[in-house]
Amino acid sequence: MKILITPRSFASTSDKPNDLLTEKGYEIIRNNTGRPFTNTEMLNMIEDVDGIIIGIDDFNGNIIDNAKNLKVISKYGVGLDNVDLKAACEKNIIVTNTPHANSNAVADLAFALMLSLARRIPEADRKTKDDKWEKIIGNSVWEKTLGIIGLGKIGKQLVKRAKGFNMKIFVYDINKDKEFAENYNVNYVNKEQLLKESDFISLHVPLNENTRGLIGKDELNLMKRKAFLINTSRGGLIEEDSLYKALKEGKIKGAGLDAYNNEPPENSPLKELKNIIMTSHNGAYTEEAIEKMGVQAAKNLISVLEGREPKNRIV
Repeated sequence: MKILITPRSFASTSDKPNDLLTEKGYEIIRNNTGRPFTNTEMLNMIEDVDGIIIGIDDFNGNIIDNAKNLKVISKYGVGLDNVDLKAACEKNIIVTNTPHANSNAVADLAFALMLSLARRIPEADRKTKDDKWEKIIGNSVWEKTLGIIGLGKIGKQLVKRAKGFNMKIFVYDINKDKEFAENYNVNYVNKEQLLKESDFISLHVPLNENTRGLIGKDELNLMKRKAFLINTSRGGLIEEDSLYKALKEGKIKGAGLDAYNNEPPENSPLKELKNIIMTSHNGAYTEEAIEKMGVQAAKNLISVLEGREPKNRIV
């Protein structure tokens, strides 16, 4: 069977994911372009592929229609906004993801962005290296209020980290986990209260028609002037033009982004601002998470190709 692997980091920190596939005798095609495949490239490659392990490449209905032999789409990661699930379902192609592999890694980055923004660490680093010996005044994270939008696997891991800083935690989520909330003293509130009262706001929801533009001008206007916004999920959750204006005019104090409307954000005006930290959508990129994602994605794919029910089936 022929397998297409698009994520460039697949098996980059461990041979285990690759070994699982090669021992099955699959013909493996890797993405060596150094970037996601274009639609044209994907159309040309997908026609006789039996299974794909996919990263952030666009996998739309037109591409799926051209996949004559495709039996499984194994997502390397969690978010499936780049995969046309309806088209896959119509062609009886099974779709899986790796929901448990990178939760800790992304939560780590979200909390690291909070600390870096509050203590102005990137700024202090640059000035010290430029021989500008200044005492840079930041903000405390200890006992501040953290607002989490989306209490899924990553949101819950962020709660656990925040408890170590004795933070008050507000959560906005349609689905409520009352047992978890009781165990960790989490307060479910409406979105307006969360925006108004939180010192740090971190987004942990998937990108879909209900969440696109979740944070726009109105939401930013509700936030405290000293509040920080964190997004390690998907870029489409935030209206970037509104965020740029809010940061430039001091309506909120700062932002930490790991995801953008366009990736990479080559022409984004956000890059000119000093009160934003921007990372390259690498929340899941720890050695440990990369190995786990690769192993889970490979196992999901193998299960389908061998006629077994995969552990992490979406459709």
